[in-house]
Amino acid sequence: MNVLIAGAGRLGTQIAQVLAAARNEVTLIDTDDDRLSELEGRVPVRLVAGDACEPALLEHSGALTADLVIATTGDDEDNLVISLLAKRQFSVPRVAARVNDADNAWLFDERWGVDVAVPSATPLISLIEEATGATDTVALLRLSKAGVEVIETAITERSRTAGRALGDIALPEGTVVATIVRDGQPTAPDPAERLRPGDELLLVSHAATEQEIHAAFQ
Repeated sequence: MNVLIAGAGRLGTQIAQVLAAARNEVTLIDTDDDRLSELEGRVPVRLVAGDACEPALLEHSGALTADLVIATTGDDEDNLVISLLAKRQFSVPRVAARVNDADNAWLFDERWGVDVAVPSATPLISLIEEATGATDTVALLRLSKAGVEVIETAITERSRTAGRALGDIALPEGTVVATIVRDGQPTAPDPAERLRPGDELLLVSHAATEQEIHAAFQ
């Protein structure tokens, strides 16, 4: 997936790192040259200096071939302009925008080209799931040197493992459950623990793919 992210602040950078780790092509745009210089060599993404509110800059950054644009600047007006340009001028299939001020949330809809409006307080993983449309399993991090991947999967009402004990679920070889996050609180995995809709599991594997983890739980 080809992703453009406008805003190289903490949130935009975190999203860029996660999506790049999941083997997406990511371009991170920001007006702050110093900020981009700090990130040079630290994040495996393409860095572009400039104002994403400018159509020419968006085109230079790859908007014509982007699958997803995420506007994460700290200015709602900028995020709306970026979203509108991405959707109307460049026909980007999916556009997500951060809402900094809750009073402006009503503006973030299809009229401004926004497919997904995300409040600033939304947890990182939930934001990425909303933005990418990946609502069950997201690769969070690939530890290339160790050959280990950390993968999150969410249990929903439709998951066939909802109500089943963790110990009864056959996991792919070389895979362990690191934690269960329930109601925002991480807990140590217990084989007798029955999974509930809303649970988020963090798994560590040196061999399994996202698809295999999905098949085990969904």
